[in-house]
Amino acid sequence: MSDEFEDDFPGEVKRFMFVNRKAPHGTIYALESLEVVLISAAFDQDVSLAFLDDGVFQLRKGQNANVLEMKNFAPTYRALEGYDIEKLYVERESLEERGMTTDDLVVPVEVVDRARMTALMAEQEVVMSF
Repeated sequence: MSDEFEDDFPGEVKRFMFVNRKAPHGTIYALESLEVVLISAAFDQDVSLAFLDDGVFQLRKGQNANVLEMKNFAPTYRALEGYDIEKLYVERESLEERGMTTDDLVVPVEVVDRARMTALMAEQEVVMSF
């Protein structure tokens, strides 16, 4: 990247939160979210992910998407740490409502209640929901 280009874009880091509310298969939302997250991290932004509602299923171990003729991309979440994406939040109530615990998830997460999730979202400069 040239110095002239860098002067035009000072490289200010913004806080991005990507909110995942949809089940992992049957729509493109979950996969699209993951792609946007990786692109944002490549540009050295402060990226966090939130999983609410059926979005918690995106992190579930042992998914079998073969019957839908789709690829199981859940293991890709394990690569996020390599992109310095370490802030993964799961809403406690969403987990409980679906009969899940953190033992069911493919990656370590911070489980927060709805009030804390709302506060985390309010701290962000950009919130994108998928």
